[in-house]
Amino acid sequence: MMGQGIWARAFNRSRDERGSVAIEAAIGVPAFGLFVAMIVLGGRVEIAKQSVEAAAYEAARAASIERTQSEAIAAGRSSAASSLHDQDVRCTSTNITVNAAAFNAPIGNTAQVDVTVTCTVNLSDLSIPGVPGTRTITATASSPVDAYRERR
Repeated sequence: MMGQGIWARAFNRSRDERGSVAIEAAIGVPAFGLFVAMIVLGGRVEIAKQSVEAAAYEAARAASIERTQSEAIAAGRSSAASSLHDQDVRCTSTNITVNAAAFNAPIGNTAQVDVTVTCTVNLSDLSIPGVPGTRTITATASSPVDAYRERR
């Protein structure tokens, strides 16, 4: 008789825990979903950062091979914009600054062109509570100007 009491209590205890799986799922599934969404957000920000850095490097190189300061500025801006477009980076706002003062250096002196690309990326389509709608990414790159280039 005593053995039946133990089994009866064990059976009743397991019946009392029936809803615990549903409660665990109700808490665990949204937490896991938020975790996955944060990983996606981090990945998207990192890809955008690498794209902006690549655009800055391409713009600096394009500007450094031009002959005049005005051509360098135009080539740098055009190259950065084209690179961002080609990499499918959708910036809500873009600022491209080309410092081509090196083109005024005397012949034989080494100098460099600096390009800064700033891109504000929209993150609101992820719809994660508490995540800001945009992220601003800035990258700067430099490229040496040929000291013995042909000048106009």
